[in-house]
Amino acid sequence: MNVRVNARGAARLLARHPWVYRSDLLEGPPQPGLYPVQAGPRVLGWALYNPASEISVRVFHFGPATDPQRALLENLRKALQRRKEAVAQEPQGAFRLVHAEGDLLPALVLDYYAGHGVLQIGSPPLEPLTPALVEVLQDELPLQSLLAKNDQKTRSLEGLPLEVRPLLGQVPSAVMVREGSIVYRVDLMEGQKTGAFIDQRDNRIRLKTFRGESALDVFSYHGSFALHLAQNFKQVTAVDSSAAALQRARENAQANGLANIAFREANAFEFLREEERRKARYDLIVLDPPAFAKGKRDLDRAYAAYKEINLRAMKLLPSGGILATASCSHHLSEALFYQMLTEAAADAHRAVRVVEKRGQGWDHPVLLNVPETQYLKFAILEVF
Repeated sequence: MNVRVNARGAARLLARHPWVYRSDLLEGPPQPGLYPVQAGPRVLGWALYNPASEISVRVFHFGPATDPQRALLENLRKALQRRKEAVAQEPQGAFRLVHAEGDLLPALVLDYYAGHGVLQIGSPPLEPLTPALVEVLQDELPLQSLLAKNDQKTRSLEGLPLEVRPLLGQVPSAVMVREGSIVYRVDLMEGQKTGAFIDQRDNRIRLKTFRGESALDVFSYHGSFALHLAQNFKQVTAVDSSAAALQRARENAQANGLANIAFREANAFEFLREEERRKARYDLIVLDPPAFAKGKRDLDRAYAAYKEINLRAMKLLPSGGILATASCSHHLSEALFYQMLTEAAADAHRAVRVVEKRGQGWDHPVLLNVPETQYLKFAILEVF
C-alpha cells in the first residue's frame, strides 16, 4: 500500500519540501516504514512514513526509486564524503556529519567529536536501519566509537523509546575537542544536544580576530565564546544561570591556561539590567541565548525577550564597541531578527552598523526549499 497525499501535500513535494503533514494524507499503511508517496497515479518520492506523527511524510528521495533503502544509504554516503576532507584536516575537531533534511536524511543527525561519533534518530522507519547506517559510516569514515544518543523528547512524539547506548567501540564519557587555537571538553553522554553546539564553531573562531580591554559572554554555557575572546582581551566575563555549566567553563579555561576569565552565575536579563544601572562598559559583548521561540505561539514573547537583551547590551558598548548576537529560533526568521535589532538600536538611541551577517556553520547546510534548515542567525554589529 502506498501513501497518497492531497493536492496541498503534492504541491509541497513538487516544490521540493520533503514534509507532508498528517492533515494532508488521503491514505497510507497503518505501520511506519519506507513507502512511495503518490498524488494520483504519479509517484512523487520515497519517504520515511509514520502515521502517528504530525509530520507523517519525510521524503528522502524525490521521484521513483527501484531500491529506496539503497537511495537512502547513498544520501548518507554523499553527506559523509562532503565532510571527509575537513575531518582529515582537523581530526581532533568537531563537525556535523549529517544535518537531517539539509542532507536529504530526515530525522537523522550525526556529529563528530575528535574521532568519536554521536548519532540521533528521530523517526521509526530509520530505527531498524541503524546497522546499515553504521556500516556505511564505518566504510566512509572509521570512528573510534559511536554513541546512539536517542534521548531527545521529540522521539516520544514519534512513538520511539528514549535511550542512550553504544553502537561501536568503547564510548568515553568525555573527549577533548580542538577548535581553532583552543580546546574544550565535550560530555558525550550527558551534554546538551549531541554533546556540544557545533553550529557556532566558525562564529566563535571569527571573534578571535577582535581585541580590546574587556569582553562579555552572556549565556556562556561551557564558555565556548569566552575561551576564544580571552586570548585577545585583557578581561572576559562569562555569565550563565547554570552553576554546572560554569564549572565546566572553568575547567575549559584551565585546560587552555587562561586565567583572565571571570565567571558569574546569574540570570542574563537581570545581569544586563544591573550592568546598565552601574554604567558598565565592555568593548565586545556576545549574546548566544537558547531558543526563546520553541513554536509559533511563542514568537511574540520571544521577540520581546530578544529585543530586551540586545537593547541592554547596546547600552553597555562604547562607540566602536562590538555586539555579536545570535538567535537559534527557527520561528524568528532572519528578516524578523534584523527588524528586532533595528528596533533595539532605535530604543537604545544608538547608531549601529552591520559589520557582518553570519549563520550556522557550512556543515549545517541550508536548503532553500526547506526554510526550517536555516535556523541560526548571527550578526556582528558595531555601535558608533
